[in-house]
Amino acid sequence: MKNDVHSALLKDYTEPIRDTLWGHIYLTPALAALTESAPFMRLHRIMQLGPALRVYPGATHTRASHSIGVYHLARRLLTHLVEEGADAWLSPEGVKSFLCAAILHDLGHFPYTHSLKELPLKEHEILTADHITTEPLKSLVAATGGDPWFTAAIVDAPDDMSAGHRFEKSGFGKKHESELLFYRKLLSGALDPDKLDYLSRDGRYCGVPYGAQDVDHTLSRLHPHPERGVDIDSRGISGVESLLFSKYLMYRTVYWHRSVRSATAMMKKAILGGLESKRITGEELYNLDDQGLFTLAEKLDKPLFTLVDSVRSGLLFTVAAEIPFDESAYEKLLFVHERSRMEESLAAEYSTLFKKPLGADALIIDLPEPVSFECGLYVTDEDCFFADSTSAFKSGLLDALVKSLRIVRVFVDPRFEGEIKTLREEILQITQKWLQYI
Repeated sequence: MKNDVHSALLKDYTEPIRDTLWGHIYLTPALAALTESAPFMRLHRIMQLGPALRVYPGATHTRASHSIGVYHLARRLLTHLVEEGADAWLSPEGVKSFLCAAILHDLGHFPYTHSLKELPLKEHEILTADHITTEPLKSLVAATGGDPWFTAAIVDAPDDMSAGHRFEKSGFGKKHESELLFYRKLLSGALDPDKLDYLSRDGRYCGVPYGAQDVDHTLSRLHPHPERGVDIDSRGISGVESLLFSKYLMYRTVYWHRSVRSATAMMKKAILGGLESKRITGEELYNLDDQGLFTLAEKLDKPLFTLVDSVRSGLLFTVAAEIPFDESAYEKLLFVHERSRMEESLAAEYSTLFKKPLGADALIIDLPEPVSFECGLYVTDEDCFFADSTSAFKSGLLDALVKSLRIVRVFVDPRFEGEIKTLREEILQITQKWLQYI
């Protein structure tokens, strides 16, 4: 079995792809065929960072290039872990399935980055799994030596009941459940190839230094564990700290930049309105690329379509107020539908201050979704988990990083920019007072 597992990772990788970040990435002919399928080609038409292009013009990279990078790091990671003894509980079919899962992990991702997050739609992991178990990918995954149902179970959303159903339909028996869990933890964990690629890739294309990761060193300090996925030794603590702080800085400067949040909030408000009015359906939003989303938005009524058209034209809403998020005080803001209902009330408050009408379609309340900086890695030579290790990143610091990032922003149509500049203090006071009574 050991030689078979090694062979699955090393034999017939003859097809090169030249990547800006990692150089030559090699695939088998069958794995390369996955990247030439119609479902994967769609990822070439989805920008990895969506509206960040407005702030960082170099951010033209796509979900496709990221997916190929994730595959590359997944193969490197698994090769290292096999050399460290993971082959004891792995199978050649499982290895190929894992590599397929890495290439295809973003297949169901929505267009225009996270603008559709929080909306009443299927999770993109579930959509990805659905793609993998239907043609043409079902046959293409099987041709690699992997099992499409096992591959789908690796990428499926962790809390979705269908993951178990997909595993049951695979050719893997009960004894392979632990192998499935191992792959799931590798693909979505504290030091997974997804984060290692997107932080490095996003930082490179945005021209900022924050995302770069020392991948060689980080991978060398990982050790396989059948239940936990990977452990680290104390020399790997710095790599984890680098990833955590890089993630924080990238959220602060790129992912949640004001202009990015404005464009995201505008798209979200428009699409949510379209779903609620039944001008569009959830099914219509699946499998779209960036341009397809803008085309679909033409079905929306004028106020909502105007929001989308303004994003496309670069006419973003401006920040009227920024207030640190307090979950205990502003609990209602956690629900996107509630925020939508409250915008009319806050717009009325602003209208009184501006002495001119401000409709609910000209104001958006934005709250970034929760982001986790937790790290459950076990440090082998310190015999403790990361939070209790010699790292400076204790739970209190991680909580503080999260808290500093989540900011409630009120965005207003740029037609009112003059009022915002001259009445900024009064706007902030009114907004804070209004938030106390929601």
